[in-house]
Amino acid sequence: MGYHDYFPNDRLITMTAVTDTLLNALHKCDMLIIDGLHAFDFYLDEQDQLHVECMNGRTLEYWRFTPAQMQAATFDKATNHWIITSDSGDHHLECVEATSGHDDEDEEDENA
Repeated sequence: MGYHDYFPNDRLITMTAVTDTLLNALHKCDMLIIDGLHAFDFYLDEQDQLHVECMNGRTLEYWRFTPAQMQAATFDKATNHWIITSDSGDHHLECVEATSGHDDEDEEDENA
């Protein structure tokens, strides 16, 4: 479609509509907050199941979600969390992007 071609209005999506899925949000994030716990270790296995691990004090916490559970997850705009239901009940997921600073000063000091 060229720049000046006709674009049907019924294909427009309002900016306030939540059009993302949990799976897409997971691909964009570096860390999850699940039920208030920070989890850096999460991955999708060969069956597209989501595995999440984190330490809660000295206890290793572990969650597994099926593709159907991820597809059924809903986004709560008020809390900015995904709500996903597993066999153990409802869980709240927040996808977080990590930020990092550029340390130019340290590189200069090392080269001095």
